[in-house]
Amino acid sequence: MKNLKLHWQIFIAMFLGCSIGYYFQIIGTDNVFYKIISSFGTIFIRLLKMIIIPLIFTSIITGVSSIKDNSQLGRLGFKTLLYYTFTSLFAIIIGLTFTNLIQPGLGINLGDEKVFDASKLSKPGSPAEILIRMIPLNPIQAASSGDMLGVIFFAIFLGISISRLNSEHQSTLTNIFNALFQAIMKMTEIIIMLAPIGVLGLITKAIANSGFEIFTAVAKYIFTITIGLSLHIFVVLPIFLFLFTKINPIKHFKAMASAMATAFSTSSSSATLPVTMKCIRENVGVSKKTTSFVLPMGATVNMDGTALYECAGVIFISQVLGIDLSISQQITIVITALLASIGAAGIPSAGLVMIFIVTQAVGFKDEDVALIIGTMLAVDRPLDMFRTMVNITSDSIGAAIIAKSEGETLYKNVQ
Repeated sequence: MKNLKLHWQIFIAMFLGCSIGYYFQIIGTDNVFYKIISSFGTIFIRLLKMIIIPLIFTSIITGVSSIKDNSQLGRLGFKTLLYYTFTSLFAIIIGLTFTNLIQPGLGINLGDEKVFDASKLSKPGSPAEILIRMIPLNPIQAASSGDMLGVIFFAIFLGISISRLNSEHQSTLTNIFNALFQAIMKMTEIIIMLAPIGVLGLITKAIANSGFEIFTAVAKYIFTITIGLSLHIFVVLPIFLFLFTKINPIKHFKAMASAMATAFSTSSSSATLPVTMKCIRENVGVSKKTTSFVLPMGATVNMDGTALYECAGVIFISQVLGIDLSISQQITIVITALLASIGAAGIPSAGLVMIFIVTQAVGFKDEDVALIIGTMLAVDRPLDMFRTMVNITSDSIGAAIIAKSEGETLYKNVQ
């Protein structure tokens, strides 16, 4: 199994989970072996949740504080952040719209799950209250109580402040947070390696309690996410590129073909970054100054595919639980998905880790969503591959648009 790629391990675990779960559905779940196997899923979910706050905190600080001088924080920085914000927001709105229209989670029966009490959900009331709630009175308390909006706001504010310190203090803090971020990323990689065991436990529990009906919804869920990602990468982003550069988007896709293929195969924006930078420099013709600023930032803070996935995933979960989310709650999802995508580290399945942030923002508890997220995890690999390709494509188009606005000549080597 060690030499088998992770997605194949997950598929095998999914098959075994279906078989074992069906067996326990026949003989009953009042069994010590069922309890042991199903506990694997619970442990895996707890491991994922354990690293959420450290991961998002260090990731955001590392990304934001990488803007090292005031000139970069000026014109180039403004253009970059404006582009990343708008494209991520477009992606989230696409995810929100398609999930509400298609309703992939509607009518799904989770077997032994209790009827969800909608009164447990957070009710922010108004957009103004959402913005107020973003500013924590106590960042440490916000972290311990799971107030993710507060944690994200504080991390962004701290990252900006670090970037404005004198060089000695800036270097010290940047090195500390970079080291912490690398350590947390390593922890995340180790936990993701345990995904097959977690999937085995979660799928066993899902099948034992509700049979195979839930996978009908997952098929509609996959379709919904795929349609949303396809619209964003093949329609929205090319429109952005054409509007601001007057360049045929096909030229850009040709120039970025190897980076897109690498992103699809590795499911990692960070692992793809060297290939992305090479394509942008050599094929698109973006200058070193623009490339070295826009792309590393993008690999950390611009996650269009992840933002779309997180938003659509939480709406899907609410539909499975039979909850009609209010407008204010959906606004909370949009804002949280936008901010959480900033902290989604560019490693495989990081978006799945971050989805807990968005579920917590509207008041879903671990026990309410663990089974559903476990089922989502079982089919996450192909979706992760696709959304990573969307992420790096958005980064590269952003670099091209910003370079063009700076007067650079592009696509000289692409026919």
